[in-house]
Amino acid sequence: MEGRAVICATRNDRHCYFVTAQTIELKILDPRLGQQIPLPDYATAGSAGLDLRACLPQPLTVQPGETHLIPTGMAVHIDDPGLAALVLPRSGLGHKHGIVLGNLVGLIDSDYQGELLVSCWNRGQTPFTIAVGERIAQLVIVPVVRARFSVVPEFTPSARGAGGFGHSGRH
Repeated sequence: MEGRAVICATRNDRHCYFVTAQTIELKILDPRLGQQIPLPDYATAGSAGLDLRACLPQPLTVQPGETHLIPTGMAVHIDDPGLAALVLPRSGLGHKHGIVLGNLVGLIDSDYQGELLVSCWNRGQTPFTIAVGERIAQLVIVPVVRARFSVVPEFTPSARGAGGFGHSGRH
């Protein structure tokens, strides 16, 4: 990680926190981004995700059951194998309007350099119009641990063992 930054939650700086800051390259592919359409940013000091916006040529109506790939007008190059990005849904769009990610979660590998596209699926009952520049998903940078596997004939016993779906109770 590059360093730590001080983030203050209030204007009078009463609540400041140290957070890790990582510089990630961002390439603007749509000239409206940063001009008419805001660049990704954290909404609050406690926000984990950056809002991704729809860089559409005009509003797009997504009919119930339809899925569309929505351009974000940008590409990122994380360039650190210890990091990746997740594209996650915005809770309000899913709960209020039935707009969720068609792939449920998007994974952006550290060496990917193409445009970020968001798969928007209308699982609701009514059409939903995505406006130009509307916040449609969020991008969260996460640490990655690469596994090395050791083949074993048996596992060391644990309290859970092989108990799976619903093993610990009714739900």
